[in-house]
Amino acid sequence: MQLITTNKDKCNLSYTCIRVCPAKAIKIEDNHAHIIANRCIGCGNCVSICAQEAIVYRNEEDYVKDLLKRDEKVVAICDPSISGEFDDISDYRHFVGMIRELGFNYVVEAAFGADLVAFKYKELFNNFHGKYYLSTKCPVLVNHVERYYPDLVENLAPIVNPIIAMAKVVREKYGQDVKIVSLSPCVASKDDVKYFNKSDGEIQAVLSFIELRKLFKESGITEKKVEFSEFDPPFARIGGLFPVSHGLFQAAEIDNSMLRGNIISTEGRNNFLRSLEEFHSSSNLNQHLDLFYCDGCIMGPGTSKGGRKFSRRSQVVQYVRKRLNTFDEKQWQKEIDTYRHIDLSRNFKVKDMRLPIPTEEEVQAVLDKMGKSKIEDQLGCGSCGYETCRKFAEAKVQGLAKFEQCSSVTIKNMNAYIKKLGETNEKLTQTKIALKESESKAKEEHRLAMEASETVSAMLQKLPTGVVIVDENLKIIESNNSFVNLLGEETKLLNEIIPGLVDADLSKVIPFHRLFSTVLMNGEDILKKDVHFGSRLFNVSVFTIKKNKVVGGIVRDLYAPEVRKEEVIGRAKDVIKENLQTVQQIAFLLGESASKTEKILNSIIKSHTTDK
Repeated sequence: MQLITTNKDKCNLSYTCIRVCPAKAIKIEDNHAHIIANRCIGCGNCVSICAQEAIVYRNEEDYVKDLLKRDEKVVAICDPSISGEFDDISDYRHFVGMIRELGFNYVVEAAFGADLVAFKYKELFNNFHGKYYLSTKCPVLVNHVERYYPDLVENLAPIVNPIIAMAKVVREKYGQDVKIVSLSPCVASKDDVKYFNKSDGEIQAVLSFIELRKLFKESGITEKKVEFSEFDPPFARIGGLFPVSHGLFQAAEIDNSMLRGNIISTEGRNNFLRSLEEFHSSSNLNQHLDLFYCDGCIMGPGTSKGGRKFSRRSQVVQYVRKRLNTFDEKQWQKEIDTYRHIDLSRNFKVKDMRLPIPTEEEVQAVLDKMGKSKIEDQLGCGSCGYETCRKFAEAKVQGLAKFEQCSSVTIKNMNAYIKKLGETNEKLTQTKIALKESESKAKEEHRLAMEASETVSAMLQKLPTGVVIVDENLKIIESNNSFVNLLGEETKLLNEIIPGLVDADLSKVIPFHRLFSTVLMNGEDILKKDVHFGSRLFNVSVFTIKKNKVVGGIVRDLYAPEVRKEEVIGRAKDVIKENLQTVQQIAFLLGESASKTEKILNSIIKSHTTDK
């Protein structure tokens, strides 16, 4: 089963997942974000960032529950960052007891595996022969290098990560036939463990901390219901620090100081990508790289949302410090010597997933179609999920993006329909003579005209962009639901009392009402003005409908996805189709009402086009 997947019914096409994916492993397909499995590196950014929880990683709870029901010995290997996740449990011995209550026969710490791995790194660095290495304790790093930096595969340190090292220790100590479950904050490790067989550190399943919490809740297990229980041996020294930056190398007392050491340790998505690129391209970065893709394992995508990095880091350090108070140095050294013979080596493979680099001609052709030929037009708004218009154009050439993601293209395509609307308005003036033929017919046409006006108003309400129209006293003439929803719960309550906020004082509704006052006074439109509204950023355009009398405003939330082409064009087509045959004969009786409707609609369309 694929590691990360999307629930297309929950996806709202916000494109935030595309924005945070470092591997270009997401594209829009069938109106939802689609994860490209062989490009995905398992970082879990898309899972963490998706507000709709439409993107999820593979769930292994049911498999583990079934495993625990079998007549087999099952071992749980706890990642050291577990102390940072479960800070709500007062004593780690209760926590161990809770894991045993689930049905695990043995509960061990991966920290001892980290101690063994640390010594392997020390040997590797002490036998330095001019070749610099990338630490391989982070599965995301391994995946990223194998796929997107294949010429650096030889620089991956040929050492297993601490979890696999501990699995090898467990099989030697507790038997080759035991089943092993890793309790981990790392989503990528769910796939990483598949590369190892029984004689080489096989692990049957990986449970994220979130999944482990669900099992506790489902089984009704709390710390108050279990007795103290200690971890099963072997016990670690300070390998428990490996989930935080520099921690692994402290376990082997590797000098990582700035002057004497030759290792750069860093963490976090941006530092990860930047340091790896410099390691690849720079000839003077002569140091080993110790990298975490996440902000340390303590902040992995398998941890609970909302966790605080430094609080978790503190919990991990305090736990290791507490364990050292009763640490038996001689016993630890004896066990290190016992398992030092275990083969902790690992090989890596090139899985090159780099896409062909588009030619300048190909990129420019896409930019031309987008109306972005000039460099100054290529900075981009980011709404499509890509940093710049050029990045979007490259993705389009590579088959990862569609024009529909670009708001500029959507607006450009709308212009043809706006032209048709203009032609329809011209025909309205030509129908006045026909309306004089019959009074009874005129009344009927007037009724139809009112329906047309209501349709226009209904279309206004359906626009995803906030629209408000005010008079010279800043009293609201009309506003749509999108405008009300942008302003929050208080405005929604007011709208329930006064539909459309009609006659409400705009200055009491929004803090940027002075923009409207300015346009009323001087008659000059204000376009594309960014204003802050609480924690959100709005893009506001104010334009004249009737000089010094009536102005309209368009308000867009810059953090929300742009209006899709199909939505707007579909509504425009429906209005034209339903009203074109009747409006040709009703303009005379529409009189000032029809003129005002036309003027408001034209002003909104014109301003919406200019604003984009």
